[in-house]
Amino acid sequence: MIDFRYHLVSIVAIFLALAVGIVLGTTLLQEPAVKSAQELTAQLTKTKEELRAQIDTLQGREAGNDAFISAVTPELVAGDLAGQRVLLIETPGSNTAWREAAQQVLDQAGAEVTGRVTFTEKFLDPKGTGVLDGLVNQLKPVNMVFPETATSWGRAAALLGASLVTNDTAQAGTPNTTTADVVGAFEAGGLLTVDGDPAKRATLAVMFAPERPYEGGSAETQAGALVSVADGFDAASKGTVLAGIAATTVTPGDVITALRDEGEVSKRVTGVDTADMPLGPVAIVYSLQEQLSGRAGQYGNGKGASGPIPAEAAPTPSPTTESGS
Repeated sequence: MIDFRYHLVSIVAIFLALAVGIVLGTTLLQEPAVKSAQELTAQLTKTKEELRAQIDTLQGREAGNDAFISAVTPELVAGDLAGQRVLLIETPGSNTAWREAAQQVLDQAGAEVTGRVTFTEKFLDPKGTGVLDGLVNQLKPVNMVFPETATSWGRAAALLGASLVTNDTAQAGTPNTTTADVVGAFEAGGLLTVDGDPAKRATLAVMFAPERPYEGGSAETQAGALVSVADGFDAASKGTVLAGIAATTVTPGDVITALRDEGEVSKRVTGVDTADMPLGPVAIVYSLQEQLSGRAGQYGNGKGASGPIPAEAAPTPSPTTESGS
């Protein structure tokens, strides 16, 4: 019978042998292992320095490009939107700096910004669709009919669009007879705020997506809701642009991605994903021009973009004369 002392001696012997092996192995392999580690460290350090230099170069080029775009923007957009009236729409989580930069360039393009509508988080709350539907049913004109597939936000956007924008140039600058009641009710319900005089209807709209994708269980629903809102304003106006930034990863709460995934809507509403760059406001102006001609596109650097700006808006090189002619 094997007793406890035998077990104890066996265990001690095993650990002693293991310890001796480790010591011998470390002693024999110490110099090659250290040398290998030193070589790897040196290589990694060199690679890091090379990548750092590449990043510095790219950042320098980007800064130079941005400075150039900023300098020539007034010339690039001068008069492009003369006579047009533009409504600005901010969403929960959108960046005020993007809107301010776009507003400045719209002014340089000759457009008149009628005002700003800012939707609240309450407007996007999926639990509040009953309140939204109730308001719409109470305020909509009797002749306003919604598509069967329209969401609560789509119906609300159709009503608000009819109140704040128009596709009839003759009606631009004038309020709809129901505007005051509609906007007042939505304000009283804590669903939006207004700035300026958006009741004097615009012909175009620019909507700013959240700076970061929405998160949580309602993220996809909220992103889709804003796509529906953009589509509603587009239908009521001469065109709408949804501006934001390109998502670095695929996420259901990203509004620009949601727009581009909506095949039919993306054919009507233009998406610009460079709102945080000097090129963004220029792309917005050119996209509004394209909307006025009845076309839409997806522009920027992110997935689904066909190019940085509409192709037909790209500056055309001046013709050259061959020497000797």
